[in-house]
Amino acid sequence: MEADDSGFEITQQQGAWAVRMWWPVGPVNGGPQRITIEPAEDAPAREVARGISTTVLRRLDVAAALELAKQAPEAQRTLEEVAGKLNGMGEAAGLALEGEGVSERYLALLVATYTAMADFGAPAPIPWLARLIGRRPETVKDHLKRARRDGFLTTVAGKAGGELTDKATAVLEEMPEAGS
Repeated sequence: MEADDSGFEITQQQGAWAVRMWWPVGPVNGGPQRITIEPAEDAPAREVARGISTTVLRRLDVAAALELAKQAPEAQRTLEEVAGKLNGMGEAAGLALEGEGVSERYLALLVATYTAMADFGAPAPIPWLARLIGRRPETVKDHLKRARRDGFLTTVAGKAGGELTDKATAVLEEMPEAGS
């Protein structure tokens, strides 16, 4: 594995080919964003001349490369940093809920945290968010439904998350602590 300021690269050799898989700096939670396949240094010329076969592509072990990338010290530091930031965002939403009830400010903080968790690849963002704001997961689901109904969050069919709307962004921009 090689790492630099832009990301991580894992190299595998498949027959006559060197396969490089690259992930950007940040949490590693899915497949690579770039795959480069080039002749290996010691590749026989006749195999290179035949080109990359479907057999080479089928033998790519993206899952093993992903696990290796997740173990990188740089990925672990990034993972801890993002988790810490998400915990802070969730706690801020919880404080807003305690102080104001289900207000626009609370809903904006809730959906910002929820979408960040989903983008991070959290396998269970609602239970995590529920722990942070001190409510049951069912309550968080109801609040997210209300946020969607009230125009703070879009829907993404079949998966967690969504996009913050202009309304949510405007509320967040009014809060000095959300910009930091």
